[in-house]
Amino acid sequence: MRITARMTLALSAAALALTVGAAQAQDKLRIGTEGAYPPFNNLTSDGKLEGFDVDIARALCEEMKAECEFVTQDWDGIIPALQANRFDAIVASMSITDERLQQVDFTNPYYVNSLVFVAPKDSELDPASIGSISIGVQEGTIAAIFAEKTYPDADLKAYPSQLEAWADLGNGRVDAVLADFGVQYDWINGADGACCEFKGEPVSSDDKIGIAIRKGDTELRDRLNTALDAIRENGKYAEINKKYFPFDIYGE
Repeated sequence: MRITARMTLALSAAALALTVGAAQAQDKLRIGTEGAYPPFNNLTSDGKLEGFDVDIARALCEEMKAECEFVTQDWDGIIPALQANRFDAIVASMSITDERLQQVDFTNPYYVNSLVFVAPKDSELDPASIGSISIGVQEGTIAAIFAEKTYPDADLKAYPSQLEAWADLGNGRVDAVLADFGVQYDWINGADGACCEFKGEPVSSDDKIGIAIRKGDTELRDRLNTALDAIRENGKYAEINKKYFPFDIYGE
């Protein structure tokens, strides 16, 4: 078949349209997060996502010239959902652990965490001598794993969400809650946590938090790491940090 100039032009236009369409598809980044872990990721009463993780994800997408699409997922199913391609990356304050590295890959850390106890203000709880008290933790978290290994005599109560653990602490069903410093700090400084305070020093520190991606997705990992370096350098990270915390959580 003879190719005319008009046909060549039409074919070129079609090829360009396909290229643009592919680029647009690649530029949408689906972010998985829990939506029940304030102030890092939380759903407001009108169903909007907010929090440190959410703002960091949006800043990274902006730096990468990508459209952010958020997907909420219960914590206990968040890694299987990533593996099932429900989203492309998890930005949900996930600790980088050897066990998780067998299932997913991680970016460089975007903040560093420690584990702390909170308990009622009149409690004499001493983290250095935990006995048979009841401790609330969120199931599947570093806090839950640490408590199970470290406090064999304690009555551990695992909850699907951090919010449920705090609710039972507030109504006296558990003696203390062990969780990440950032979320505990936010809770005790809010109306719901006015009953409680930190007890002792952190019981574990240097817990590095990263963005999880599917195994072998090195291209996305490298893009995210480059974007993270950029928002650290241009001041966007510091701006987001200051919005939620009066201290630097990056952990240099």
